[in-house]
Amino acid sequence: ATCHTADATMDILHERFEGMVISRKGNVNWPLRSCDSTPLDFFLWGFLKSQVYANKPQSTDALKVNITQANAQIQPHLCGRIIENWTTRIRATVRSRGGHLND
Repeated sequence: ATCHTADATMDILHERFEGMVISRKGNVNWPLRSCDSTPLDFFLWGFLKSQVYANKPQSTDALKVNITQANAQIQPHLCGRIIENWTTRIRATVRSRGGHLND
């Protein structure tokens, strides 16, 4: 098992998030290799990571500052564009019958 699904990890997750663990070893079924169909998956995590690590923070405090600044960059107009793109991605997923999407 990977560190994400090791028994010790799963025990902690099941204890803290009883009945709500989304994992192949969890309570909520989730397809393996599901497409990145949520805005968090296809945009936000990559955006935040690129912003947070752009200047290679050397301490936990610097990392926290970068995270705060990256979150502050997410403005309403950006969220609107993300939602528009999400709608386009969902339509493409339906057209491809759930197949792989090329970005």
